[in-house]
Order: sequence, then C-alpha cells, then structure tokens
Amino acid sequence: MSRLRRFGFIDARRTDDPVRRKVRSRGVPPGLQNHEIFYTEDVREASDLIGRALSPIVLTVRNPDPQPFAAMMFGVRMRDVSMFYIDLTVATTVKMRSVGPYYAVHMPTNGRVICEQNGRTFDANPIQAAVTSPGDDLTMALDDDSPQLVIRFEQDAVTSHLTRLLGGSLRRPIAFEPEMDLTTDDAMRWNGAIQLLHSEIYHEGSLIHRGQGVGPMEELLMSTLLLLQPSNYRSQLVRPTGSPTKRVIRNTLDYIETHLSERITMTDLAVNAHMSIRAIQQGFHDELGTSPMLYLRDRRLERARGDLTDAVPSDGVTVTEIAQRWGFNHLGSFAVLYRKRWGESPSETLRQ
Repeated sequence: MSRLRRFGFIDARRTDDPVRRKVRSRGVPPGLQNHEIFYTEDVREASDLIGRALSPIVLTVRNPDPQPFAAMMFGVRMRDVSMFYIDLTVATTVKMRSVGPYYAVHMPTNGRVICEQNGRTFDANPIQAAVTSPGDDLTMALDDDSPQLVIRFEQDAVTSHLTRLLGGSLRRPIAFEPEMDLTTDDAMRWNGAIQLLHSEIYHEGSLIHRGQGVGPMEELLMSTLLLLQPSNYRSQLVRPTGSPTKRVIRNTLDYIETHLSERITMTDLAVNAHMSIRAIQQGFHDELGTSPMLYLRDRRLERARGDLTDAVPSDGVTVTEIAQRWGFNHLGSFAVLYRKRWGESPSETLRQ
C-alpha cells in the first residue's frame, strides 16, 4: 500500500453506496481525486469526521434551501504535513473551540468564508487564506460552494524545525498572524510550494510516493510558511541578530543535518565550528538544553522513524537496514531507544 494511501487521523474509506446522489465537488485537485476520505449527507457524521481530521467542531447548516446538504473530504498525510480538500456544498457554520496541536492554512478555492479567530473577524477567499495556531478559537461561516484546501502541519514538527533554523530552543509557542495575503510576490513562493506538493502527490512515480523525498518536501513547506507568514518569530528568521553562540549552534546544527548518516564525533563538530569541544557542549546546553551527541542521536532516531513509516512491503526494507543506515549498529539498543521515544517497536512501525 502506498504511503500516501495511509491516513493517520481517520480511516480512509470510499463510499460505494449505489444510491449516492450525484453531488460532485467541482474543484477537487487532480492529485487528491483518488484519495477520498468520506462522503456523507448527514450533518452529524460530517461534523464527526471533519473533527477527527482537524479538531472537534460544531457544524450547522445555515438557511436551509431546496439543495440538500452533502459533505466530502479528500486528503493525504505524509509524515507531519497533511493536505485536505473539504467541500460542504451549502452555506454552513463551523465552530472550533480550540484548534488542536497543529498549524493549518485554510485556502478557499471558491466563494467566501467569514472567519472569527480569537476575537478578530476577516474574510478568507481565493486570494486570502486563514492561518490557525494551536489553541485558537475559530468560527468559519462558509457561503454556498466554498470548498477549501487545507494544509495541516503538526505542531511538534514545526517547533523542531524552527528550533534548528534559529539554533536555540523556543521560549514561547509559535503564533501566526491569522490572515495570509495570497496575492503578494512573496506569496508566490507559498503557492509554488503547494503546487510542488500537489504535483508530487499526483504523479505515481514521484519521490514522495516512493518514500524518498518526504522529509525535504515537508521541510520546504514548513520553511516557506515560517519565512513568509508573519509570526512572533518571523523577524528572528529574516533578520537574525542572535549572539555569536547562537550562530555557532545554527552552523553546527546545519553540519549535523548535512552529515547525519555519516560518522560524527565531537572533534568533527569542534573543527567545523572553530571552537573547543567544551564550548560546543556548553552552547548546546545553554541554547537547546541537551548535549550534541544526544541531539545527534535524537535526529537519527527521527530519520529512522521516517524511513520505517515511509516503507511499503514491496520495498523489502528491514529494520536492521534502516537502523544501520542511521548509525545504529546494535539492533537491540536501537529498539530500546526507539520504543522509549515512540511507544512502539521499529518492527511495529514498519508493519503499519
């Protein structure tokens, strides 16, 4: 089974009811057409299923008219980034009391959505998206025929990625401005990243279908969002003014990422940074609350999990092969560390 046919929030299922009405969303991106998650004409069921993919919601139909309610969702999940297409077909109100542990960009592909987010009211439409952060209160009043494309980013992944970009732990959660102007020159980079994601999903032989380009694709999307959308950390990214220690840590993190599958020693890190081993260790302790070798081990565990998650049975991939790829030569120790981190064995991840 292709990695992109797995959906981690709710069980994917195609509706094959022979009496299903011919209600067809007119704007499903071609790459998602074969990834239908649900179709329903029941408001409660739609509310429940959307709530599982995003956060619990209250869904109500406004101004009932002769056109019956129907809802459909298409979507795929990579590792930490998901892409949905949601169409409720008629005028509805969606209330979400608290956004879950993820960031999301809601991009209507048609129509108009009036958003109320943390006491702020604005329009979302094909030229302006809505961006949510964990814990936000959100109400969306959708007009008839106002489907939307939603890109979901898991909070932990975005936090870890920004930590590496800044070279230091975050003192407070990331909070994005809720309005994203899709007409600016900068926004073209965001649109380009989304088009690339769509293309990778659409083409069966693409890298992410083979599980070889998921990490870089997700990092591109996260970097694009962090660099383009105003947030409480954006100024630090576009105009870094950190201390010399922070700059050294950023460079060291970049070195680790580049050489992650190779043998890395403290001497290698010190030579790359032109600093003493003790200074590198102290910098990691002060900025990241960990040691260089523990950080290196955790990043390798994350890469190993990514490879295990992406593998499909036809690959013939083994736990031993992946463990050794990322520098874990003792399988027993790798399994212990892996279970401690994620609560399951490497072989259980591989079989999912």
